[in-house]
Amino acid sequence: MYRVEDIHWWYRGMEAITRRVIERQYARGGRLHILDAGAGTGAAMRYLADYGTVFGIDYATEAIHYCQLRQQDRLAMGSVMALPYPAGTFDLVTSFDVVCQYGVTDDTSALREFARVLVPGGRLVLRVPGARWLRGQHDTAADVEKRYNVRGLKAKLSEAGLCSEHITYANMFLFPIAAAKRLSERWLPHQNGSDLTLGMGPFNGLLSAVLASEAPLVAGRGLPYGLTIVALARKPAG
Repeated sequence: MYRVEDIHWWYRGMEAITRRVIERQYARGGRLHILDAGAGTGAAMRYLADYGTVFGIDYATEAIHYCQLRQQDRLAMGSVMALPYPAGTFDLVTSFDVVCQYGVTDDTSALREFARVLVPGGRLVLRVPGARWLRGQHDTAADVEKRYNVRGLKAKLSEAGLCSEHITYANMFLFPIAAAKRLSERWLPHQNGSDLTLGMGPFNGLLSAVLASEAPLVAGRGLPYGLTIVALARKPAG
């Protein structure tokens, strides 16, 4: 992840989509207090800084190390199921492909923790994998246990005390390619495990542009299907 996040088409495209979703409510240059819950190697923390002051937390010592290599210093080590912050600390919580992982044994507890540390009226931007039937080698390589659908995720957010403001699929345009790759694994099992090993050749820029072109659609009316689900949810003000 650390080697490819700055250039890989999937990360570049998802950054464009995430920015548009955030900018449904917040402008760049703001003074939000932001928590990236499950910060990974810290790449998202860098662009989230356009919206305010960013804090990061991750369970893995390796993740904290790579965040520090990216010059991030507002870091904590801990679980998203037990965040080491007081209630009402953050205006915005982001979490990208984290609650789906094997290490998060109770995703609803994690969502409740996100709600707890938000100020009243604060928001969560959440990204998780969709298309349960397309579970494949990438999931094993990336430690992904759970895939979601929009209806089920919306119910989980509500159970955690969060109001869904916008929830949609993403990564629709490239869905046929991904589906073909995942389905082919059932007959050709000896392929590269993670999808992050794909697309770093001459088509990387094109794939990035295709995925990024979904950003206004994802942030607008939404998309009917895709490999990813993006949600914007709010903690009630009262």
